[in-house]
Amino acid sequence: MNILQEAVQLSHNPNLDSQLVEGRKVSKKHLINTLNYINFQDGTILINLKHQRYSRIISLQAKPQPCLGDSLDCFWVETAGLKQKLKLYKFLHFVIADGQKMILVKPDVKRISEEGIGFDLPETCYEICSRKVRRHLCEGIHVELIQNGVKFHGSLLDFSAVSFRVEASAVPPQSFQWINPESPVFIIFKNRQEILYSGECTIIRQTLGKKTRAFILEPLYNQASRFGPKECRSPRHKLSPSLNIIFEHPLTRNLINLKVEDLSGSGFSVEEHYDNLVLLPGMVIPQMELEFANTCRIYCRAQVVYRNVYKTEEGETYVKSGIAILDMNIQDQVKLSSLLHQMTDRKSYVCTRVDLNALWKFFFEAGFVYPKKYASMHTNKEKFKETYEKLYIESPTIARHFMYQDRGIIQGHISMLRFYENTWLFHHHAASGTKINRAGLVVLDQIARYVNDFYCLYSTHMDFVICYFRPDNKFPNRVFGGFTRELKEPKGSSLDPFAYFYFPAKFNQSNALVTAELVKTQPEDLMEMESFYEYNSGGLMVHALDLEPDMIGSNELNKEYRRLGFKRERHLFSLKQEGALKAIIVANLSDTGLNLSNLTNCIHVFVLDSDDLSPCCLT
Repeated sequence: MNILQEAVQLSHNPNLDSQLVEGRKVSKKHLINTLNYINFQDGTILINLKHQRYSRIISLQAKPQPCLGDSLDCFWVETAGLKQKLKLYKFLHFVIADGQKMILVKPDVKRISEEGIGFDLPETCYEICSRKVRRHLCEGIHVELIQNGVKFHGSLLDFSAVSFRVEASAVPPQSFQWINPESPVFIIFKNRQEILYSGECTIIRQTLGKKTRAFILEPLYNQASRFGPKECRSPRHKLSPSLNIIFEHPLTRNLINLKVEDLSGSGFSVEEHYDNLVLLPGMVIPQMELEFANTCRIYCRAQVVYRNVYKTEEGETYVKSGIAILDMNIQDQVKLSSLLHQMTDRKSYVCTRVDLNALWKFFFEAGFVYPKKYASMHTNKEKFKETYEKLYIESPTIARHFMYQDRGIIQGHISMLRFYENTWLFHHHAASGTKINRAGLVVLDQIARYVNDFYCLYSTHMDFVICYFRPDNKFPNRVFGGFTRELKEPKGSSLDPFAYFYFPAKFNQSNALVTAELVKTQPEDLMEMESFYEYNSGGLMVHALDLEPDMIGSNELNKEYRRLGFKRERHLFSLKQEGALKAIIVANLSDTGLNLSNLTNCIHVFVLDSDDLSPCCLT
C-alpha cells in the first residue's frame, strides 16, 4: 500500500475521530517546522478531497511553500482535470507522511483554485502512527518475483526491514492468476551491477491490477546462512572507543551510521531501534566503512546475516543484527587483525614496521639461522637484506608477518607468503628470550586466527596453507604432523614426504638417460600426475601447488609479484622415456632470501615412475 492509498484509507476509517483523540498532539510551531522541511526537500503533502454527493475521497499531491506564520500556500503537482474535480469535491484535510507516522491537519481553507490552495493553520493537529517500522521510498531497484517456475519482473517501490512493496508486470501469456497468494514467493532485488537481496517471502496483500500489480511482501526468515558453521569461531571483542559502521543503504540510498556492539575478524553486530529498522537479513552492502575514533578507516563488503528482537526492562524494543564480512582489501585485513590481536594481547603485532637489525639479530639468537643455513646464505647476505627490507618495511600484499614483542624486544616471529595462486606458505617460525614457549605459541595462535578470520574472503586468495618441516624437528612435526595424523582426512589435511638435496653447481651430463627427453609439460601430463597422486596419497598437494591442468600458463600471481617489485617465475617440464611420463619437474625462481630455506627458489621433482630412473638422472 502506497502513501496515497494509506491517506485515503485513513480518511475512510470510521474510528478516525477516536484515533485523533488518542494520537499525540502536534503544536503549530512543530507543524510549521515540518512543512518548511518538506519545502526544503522539495517534497509534497497530500490534500484529501471528498465528493460533495458521494463518500468517495481522492488525494492530490501539493507542494507547500515557505511557511512563516499562521497561513500556508500550496501549489498542485498535477493540474490535469483539476477544474472538474474542484467542482465536484470539497476540501477534507491534508496529511503529512514521513514513512512511519502521519500528521493529519484540519485547517480552514482561505482560497482554492486550479493553481493551488491556501490555509489558515490550526493551533493543534494530530500525529497518527501508521506503521511500527519506518518505510522508505526506493528508486532504481529491479525486482524478480519467482514462484513455481514462473518469473515476473518489476521494481521496488518502498522498503522497510520487516516488509516491502514491489510492483510487478505480467507480460502475455503471463497472468497474475499464476501466483498463488497462499504460497511463498522468491524475491531478488538488483541494481545495475549486482544482486542486493534474495529470499523467500509471504504475500501479505496485493492489488487487483491485470497488467501491473503491487505486492506487500514479508520475508520468511530472520537469518541468512552465508558461510558454513565453524568449529572454531572467531572471538568477539567489545572495543572502547567503539567502531561505527557507515554506508549508503543499497535499497534506499540513505546514509546509515550505526554503533558496533562487538567485533571479530569475520563480522560484527549492531543495534537499532525497532521503529527505525533498516537492516534486512540477507541484504548485501557492497561498500561499508568501519570507522574507529574518526581516525582509522577500514572498508569492506558485507551482508546482514541475522536479526534478534528484544525488549529492555523499560519496555523499549531494540534489534540486534549480525553482519558478516564478505570481502575486504588485504591491507585492510591487516588493520582489522592488528586491532583485534592487540585486544587479545597487547604484545601481539601484525605486519608492524620493524627494525631490520633487531629482526636479523633475533633470527640468529633464536637459532633459526643456524651455522649450516648461514653457510648457504652468507655469500648473498646483501641480497637477503634487500629482500627483507621490502618485505618488512613495505608490507606487500603477498606477505604477512606476526610478532610477539615485549618492551621493544622481539621474542616470537612467524610469517607467511602467498607463493601459489590460492596457497600461502607458513615459514620462519622462531622464538627466543625468557618466554620461549609462550612467544612461539602466541605467534602461532596469531597466524591461526588470521587464517580462520579471513580465508573465506576472495581478496585473501587462501584456499590452502602449507608448511615444510623435517620429521626430526619435534615442534612442527607434533603440531602440523600431529594434527594431520589425528584428523585422518587427507582432503582436510595431508602429509607428503619429500627428499631434498643441494643442486650441484656443475654436473656430468653423461649421467642422463640416453633415451630420456625433457619437454614442456602438457595438460595431459598433469592429468596423469593427478591420477598418480590420488592413487598414492589422496591428499591436497596437487591442488595446493597449482599442478592442475588448467593452471598451466597462469600468470596472474607473477604479475602481482612484478607489480610489487619482486620476482616469481614457475616453469614446468616433463621427463619422458620413449613417450612414457617419468617425472614432473617444477622450477621455481624468486628473489634471493624470499624464503630462508630456498623453498621458493628451488626445483621440485615429482617422480611418477622410478624404474630405470636414478637420482643422477635428474642432475
